[in-house]
Amino acid sequence: MPIVSAPPREIIERVKKLRAEIARHNYLYYVLDAPEIPDAEYDRLFRELQELEARYPKLITPDSPTQRVGAAPPKKFGAVRHEVPMLSLANAFAEQEVVDSDRRVRERLGLEQVEYSAEPKLDGLAVSLLYQRGQFTQGATRGDGETGEDVTQNLRTIKAIPLHLYGTGYPELLEVRGEVYLSKRAFAALNADAQARGEKVFANPRNAAAGSLRQLDPKITASRPLAFYAYGLGKIQGGAMPDNHSAILAQLRDWGLPVAREQKVVQGVQGCLDYYRDMGARRAQLPYDIDGVVYKVNRLDYQEQLGFISRAPRWALAHKFPAQEELTEVLDIEAQVGRTGALTPVARLKPVFVGGVTVSNATLHNQDEIERLDVRVGDAVIVRRAGDVIPEIVSVVRERRPPHTRPYHLPRHCPVCGADVVRAEGEVVARCSGGLYCPAQRTGAILHFASRRAMDIEGLGDKLVEQLVAQKLVQTPADLYTLTPGQLAALERMGEKSAANVHGAIQKSKKTTLARFLFALGIREVGEATAQTLANHFGGLDAVMQADEETLQNVPDVGPIVAAHIAAFFRQRHNREVIQRLRAAGVNWPGMKREPAAHLPLASKTFVLTGTLERMTRDEAKEKLQALGAKVSGSVSSKTSYVVAGADPGSKLDTARGLGVEVLDEAALLKLLRG
Repeated sequence: MPIVSAPPREIIERVKKLRAEIARHNYLYYVLDAPEIPDAEYDRLFRELQELEARYPKLITPDSPTQRVGAAPPKKFGAVRHEVPMLSLANAFAEQEVVDSDRRVRERLGLEQVEYSAEPKLDGLAVSLLYQRGQFTQGATRGDGETGEDVTQNLRTIKAIPLHLYGTGYPELLEVRGEVYLSKRAFAALNADAQARGEKVFANPRNAAAGSLRQLDPKITASRPLAFYAYGLGKIQGGAMPDNHSAILAQLRDWGLPVAREQKVVQGVQGCLDYYRDMGARRAQLPYDIDGVVYKVNRLDYQEQLGFISRAPRWALAHKFPAQEELTEVLDIEAQVGRTGALTPVARLKPVFVGGVTVSNATLHNQDEIERLDVRVGDAVIVRRAGDVIPEIVSVVRERRPPHTRPYHLPRHCPVCGADVVRAEGEVVARCSGGLYCPAQRTGAILHFASRRAMDIEGLGDKLVEQLVAQKLVQTPADLYTLTPGQLAALERMGEKSAANVHGAIQKSKKTTLARFLFALGIREVGEATAQTLANHFGGLDAVMQADEETLQNVPDVGPIVAAHIAAFFRQRHNREVIQRLRAAGVNWPGMKREPAAHLPLASKTFVLTGTLERMTRDEAKEKLQALGAKVSGSVSSKTSYVVAGADPGSKLDTARGLGVEVLDEAALLKLLRG
């Protein structure tokens, strides 16, 4: 067909009419599930539009239905920062957890009953769609909640996603949140086609949807029957939306965005539980996979009043369905050593298909759990995916136990470094006592220190850290800052440019925040939220390091257990030494005080410690005195200002008396430190 540069008016009008008609039929098909014409007639309209646009290229617009696959494949996906974070939801697995959640919501709002929007929880991939003046301009995956991947071109291929919003009245900028998924029928057809071509089949619809959406070539994505449901909003500008969640979903539906037809407004916790049971009974008949339901407080002003806990909203809860279970065999039990030194027993299983995936490992949590289950190598066991995520052993089929099996006990020595395995009184977790000397902990600690939410050292991944530890170039996080580009370039698969990039990232990480630094240290029970709370409360690192357990418990949300972990961490000499080396290397943050030693209150004083102190160790006393500028010496001389004498002092006390040096008991020392 010849290309004509100037389209006649009647052609322009016909193209507009075709686009409007195709958009209307998409709305009827994907949103209302009420098609008016057969597929053949839809295809005829689509082909006519293609032919007219081919003849008159000037009529092609980005939101034309023909442009769903038009861009060249990118070399890689770009990053998209979510201005409104895409938060994860808290999970509930038992009805009592839902009852407790509802009680907390009612108490915070001061209400006797709350209205909820109940929705199916699709097992797909969360995405964000950005519409500007009604036109779809950008799409991204959820990613880590703050930054996702730019998959705009791939999302454009999904026919259920309108390239231009239907109707009128939408805001200037509207960010829609939703789930990309594959229906059960589409998943079965996709796997059947792959099997016919001799290709690898997908394990479950979610993996298939995620893999399809993250194809670099949009044409591959377009060839897969992906679908979409909207479930909420992100950023909004230049317009207003309804004041409750269910009305927002209805409005999105009017604008051409598919919304789960099973969404329902319910009253109170009983309404939630009734909805959960109804969806559970209908689960097998639904056209798509769900792994639970979601309850959201319907009114937006109530949502705002409830706020968030760390990275999850208080006004929403995911109620998960019971996991699927299968029978398999325990081939072996191994103890894995984690970043904190915790030994976790892991059962190696005869592979079994559970809940859509093949399971070959299951956690046994700790020695108490092993003894409770009485699980042994060779046992027949029932395994499930708890919350459809973490494989675990539910029970042992004793009738099938082979003869001569033996109870399993965690090893007495670390399987990685050989150090003693200890279990503190009152704790269920056994830990390697090797500390930073244990390669398992060393690698994990450095990886955590360098992770994106900690010191954010880009390029310092698992393989590189393993090489640095194996070659003894890095034994603590502080050693990272002594690395040279030459040392990095000499490592396997590291060229000069890559080495320079990693070295630059290490140097860049020196400028951080106190909260990130505290989180990077890897203190037990101190996550991002607690680290930020500590930073806000104390304002400086020295104050955190010197705080005792009682002081730490004055910090909001820090209880006795967390306080004990923090205090114990900073009591360890090697931890303080690493921190001192990090600060000496130039690690700093806004507001970090570098007060000259001469200005500190004990700058001109020399102390000697002898005997045993009751309220603190001598190392702690030394640390506190040094923080105030004092010099702490190991021997008494005429230049000594004070000798601090605890119980059972040695000859240093006699020397001090002979030289006329002032002697302080522990009470006097504490008074001096407070002053």
